[in-house]
Amino acid sequence: MSTLTTPVTTSPEARPVPPEGSAWSRWANAHRKWLFAAPAMTFVAVLIVIPVVWTGYLSLTDAEGSVRAESEFIGFQNYLDVLRDTDRFWPAVWRTVAFTGVVLLVEVVLGMAIALLLWRPFRGERWVRVAILLPLVATPVAVGMMWRLIFDPNIGMANQMLGWFGIGPQPWLAGQHSALPTTMFIDIWQWTPMVVLILLAGLTSLSDEPQEAALIDGASTWQRFRHVTLPLLMPTVIVAILLRGIDALKTFDILYATKGRGGGSFHEVETLNVYAYGLSFDYNDYGVSSTVLIIFFLIIIGVMWALTYRKKGLER
Repeated sequence: MSTLTTPVTTSPEARPVPPEGSAWSRWANAHRKWLFAAPAMTFVAVLIVIPVVWTGYLSLTDAEGSVRAESEFIGFQNYLDVLRDTDRFWPAVWRTVAFTGVVLLVEVVLGMAIALLLWRPFRGERWVRVAILLPLVATPVAVGMMWRLIFDPNIGMANQMLGWFGIGPQPWLAGQHSALPTTMFIDIWQWTPMVVLILLAGLTSLSDEPQEAALIDGASTWQRFRHVTLPLLMPTVIVAILLRGIDALKTFDILYATKGRGGGSFHEVETLNVYAYGLSFDYNDYGVSSTVLIIFFLIIIGVMWALTYRKKGLER
């Protein structure tokens, strides 16, 4: 004779409760997003925040000769002296703005044109894309030295080619008024492919439906670009302007490789970066140099904020 056994059930109150973790585990779980970001934040603090703070401190002193030499705190006197400098500082500001504005405008327009040409598949497009990206392979210093030889007034290839068409030799980088436009051309030659890459990536991500609808409605090629493609691509254009604009503002290597210290004998290509470099390593005037760099840093932050705000407005 078998006996029936009934399962034994325990009430929820009688079930064993798993042991709670330590206080550190609970805190780490509650702040895990900050813990994961801590290494990157530490890296940024060590390599960016600390140098900026140290540069800001030097800008308030009369440090010169050596950063370890004794210096006095002079407040904002360096800023007043720099802002009153109409011989070197304000011309350098104008050259920085002119250089950045011209190269950025040409690179975005030319990059957009090339990206539109490469947007649709065609025979041999891979080889064309490789050829367009070749300027990005070389370093800016190597590019500057190469074009310095090409634009040499005596043995350069540029003047030899002009001679084939009966045009006399041009000073190019040696001229007081032609040096800055020549360096702009060099920058445009090297960095337009970067803008092409960014815009081409944005074009390939666009849907074909708006283009097909506009084509059915009878829109011309220009109308489709102006009213369909460009508005959809504008956030990507702002990204290209942001990345390339900040990089153009900080241009140093091409200018120094082509014209040397001081941006030339007459400071014809001396931008804020070149000016600050000369103050630091040619004259060892670290207080004034730090002041120029802090002002330059504030200009870059302002440009970044304006472009980022514009990008957010377009994405709404």
